[in-house]
Amino acid sequence: MAGWIAGGLLVFFLLYGVLLYNGLVGLKHGVARAWANIDVLLRQRHDELPKLVEVCRQYQQFEQATLERVISARAGVAAARASQDIPALGVAEGELRAGLGRLFAVAEAYPELRASEHFMQLQTRISGLENTIADRRELYNEAVNLNNVRVEQFPDLIVARTCGFELKPLLEFSATEKTDVDLRALFTS
Repeated sequence: MAGWIAGGLLVFFLLYGVLLYNGLVGLKHGVARAWANIDVLLRQRHDELPKLVEVCRQYQQFEQATLERVISARAGVAAARASQDIPALGVAEGELRAGLGRLFAVAEAYPELRASEHFMQLQTRISGLENTIADRRELYNEAVNLNNVRVEQFPDLIVARTCGFELKPLLEFSATEKTDVDLRALFTS
């Protein structure tokens, strides 16, 4: 009788372990899927930015430093995205958003640029991508949070440590990106 009980308990714990493992695998793939969604949007925006910069360059007097800032920030986002360095991506995203904010603010001083249909389409497209990226960041961070909670909870942590499941980094932003935009500084600097 004791053998049956021991065998039953062994089967129960084995099945329970399999359920925990499968749940952790699902969460890991949820994080990967959320990252892939962000990655697609970052690539789309990455492809649109050179078009926007080129339209702005056509206006000879347009502020070159602003364009260079956007180009540099774009390269930083691309590098962080390619290496999947989430903390670096958060910093690079902050720099890119600040550069785009400056570019759009400076564009206000060029009525012929604002009247350009191509510029307006690109501005609308990039702004739409920014909003979608923000939504996807929220979904990514939720997937990461679910993963991290399960990886640290008992008894899941036993399976997680045994099978190599890891904590994933949240996509966080710098303090400057979280503060309100200083529009006066954008127009005067």
